[in-house]
Order: sequence, then structure tokens, then C-alpha cells
Amino acid sequence: MKYQQLENLEAGWKWSYLVKKHKEGANVTRYVDTSEVEAVVKSLLALEHEPTKVIEWIGEHMSSELDTKLKQAIRAKRKRHFNAEQEHTRKKSIDLDFRVWEKLSLKAQELDATLSDTIEYLIGEANRSQNANKKVDALKKDLSSLLDM
Repeated sequence: MKYQQLENLEAGWKWSYLVKKHKEGANVTRYVDTSEVEAVVKSLLALEHEPTKVIEWIGEHMSSELDTKLKQAIRAKRKRHFNAEQEHTRKKSIDLDFRVWEKLSLKAQELDATLSDTIEYLIGEANRSQNANKKVDALKKDLSSLLDM
């Protein structure tokens, strides 16, 4: 396994995930009776700072349908956590209007490249164009000064 499992940290993530799901209205327990669900969820809410008991609660009370989703969410969280430690693997985000993203996406498809590669390419092209314009302006200035003599 590439990413180390840190039991206490992950127990906190699991607790947060279950509480979020409960607040969204999902039944996080394996019980159907509402009074039973309320009692078990209340006990879950009390376990926020007790990682070992959170793990026990999950084993005893968590809904079996939620098991796979919880594992996937924790695996993704673990990956993001460890990737965030290094600058080159840290996830970055930019805010793009839809129409800008659409144009960028079309250009990326045209170049058969990723969005990041396309942005780099376009910036490089803009820099080359700017340098060429500076050279042309310098040549015009030199030519103009020669003709004025």
C-alpha cells in the first residue's frame, strides 16, 4: 500500500464522514427503528474524541451499505492527506468561468493534451509572441533612427 494508514487520524475522518452523512439525512446505522437509530447516533456524536471507540461503533452499528462508500471516502482522504505534504503532488485549483473552461478544453482536445499542458503551451506561445513583438519594435526603432540621419 502506497499510503500509510494512521488509525487515530482515520478514525476522526470516519467520525466526520458518518456525522456528515447523518446530517444529510442518511441512515448511518443498520437499524430501522427510529428510536434505536437516534440512540445509536447520539452515542456516535459523543465519541468525537475517542478514536478507538469510533472504530468499535462502526463495527457494531454502521450500515452495511455505507461500508464501501466509507472505505472509498477514507482512501481518497488518505491520498489527499499524503499528497498535500509535497508541493508537486498537492492539489491546486483555479477558478474558471464555464466559457473559459470550455475554450480551454477544446484547445486541449485539439492538442491532444491535458488542461495543465495546454495552459503551459498557451503561456509559452504568448511569451514567444511577446518577445517577437519586442524584437520587431526594436528593429523598427533602429530603422527609423537610421532613416532620420
